[in-house]
Amino acid sequence: MKKKIALITGGYSGEAVISYLSASSIEKNLDTEKWDVYKIDINPDGWHYFTADGEKSPIDKNDFSITLKTGKINFDAILVSLHGTPGEDGKLQGYFDTLGIPYSTCDTATAALTFNKRYTVAVASFAGMHVAKSIHLFKDRQASTDEILKTLKLPVFVKPNNGGSSIGMSKVKQANQLQAALDKAFEEDDQVLVEEFIKGRELTIGVFKSKGEVIALPITEIIAKNEFFDFEAKYQGASDEITPAQIDEAIAIKIRDEARKAYAVFNCKGIVRIDFIYDMDAGIPYMLEINTVPGQSEASLVPQQVVAMGWSLKQFYNALIEECFYKNKT
Repeated sequence: MKKKIALITGGYSGEAVISYLSASSIEKNLDTEKWDVYKIDINPDGWHYFTADGEKSPIDKNDFSITLKTGKINFDAILVSLHGTPGEDGKLQGYFDTLGIPYSTCDTATAALTFNKRYTVAVASFAGMHVAKSIHLFKDRQASTDEILKTLKLPVFVKPNNGGSSIGMSKVKQANQLQAALDKAFEEDDQVLVEEFIKGRELTIGVFKSKGEVIALPITEIIAKNEFFDFEAKYQGASDEITPAQIDEAIAIKIRDEARKAYAVFNCKGIVRIDFIYDMDAGIPYMLEINTVPGQSEASLVPQQVVAMGWSLKQFYNALIEECFYKNKT
């Protein structure tokens, strides 16, 4: 009998639109001969499954089940395609843990930690990884722009501390631009990270686990047409993404080693994408952040890397689902 898989999407943040794009792409590439897949929409209006004839079936949150005309459906595993809260910050992972349902992502602690950009770089630094110099700000105890610029050198990046897809993020080159950038970021989050710019090549790499083995995907170099890899660059084509990156093997080894180290240090599971800036002058990779639910849309980086490795997306998603059951046995 085929196992029943819930493909969850949606979310409670501005990243929901990306969640739907990712889920649509994943759905097209799932092995329906191996799995019975049910796409579940989790949004502020409710948690629902939509049947083929358009009927809306609510989720029973007591056991994360649905009841159809054919009977009750309990899920064997969860394939997470929900960016932002509550699918990327650990909330749903904790819920599924209480129900004993395996899922395809990092656990609650890792998801919550890596969703917080400041805590991520703090842990990475403690583990001996290179990170950019930064300041962590809170809405109820902000620092003046003068205080910030006494600590950090321009240019700086200003970004919401929690969240992704570069929503609310700005690159600031001049002091008189800083306050507007802070205001923009605080519109998205109560915490903001201000981070010194590092000159170098922007490289990103997917890492996942299959049958207990940690696999690093081919590296992508991102050449943004805008000031940085913002929402437009990520999802609307305003960047050149070169996979595999045209870099010396010595640089590739450093990136792969640092990515595997981060995967271990943060106790990652499933597929994550780790972003780096490689300082060519110093020969040092600086870790920027870890994305524990990386995009899977047709424009996203991880699918490009999977194909460059020589796998089909069907093989890849099979591996992610199978790992749910593999890790449940170990």
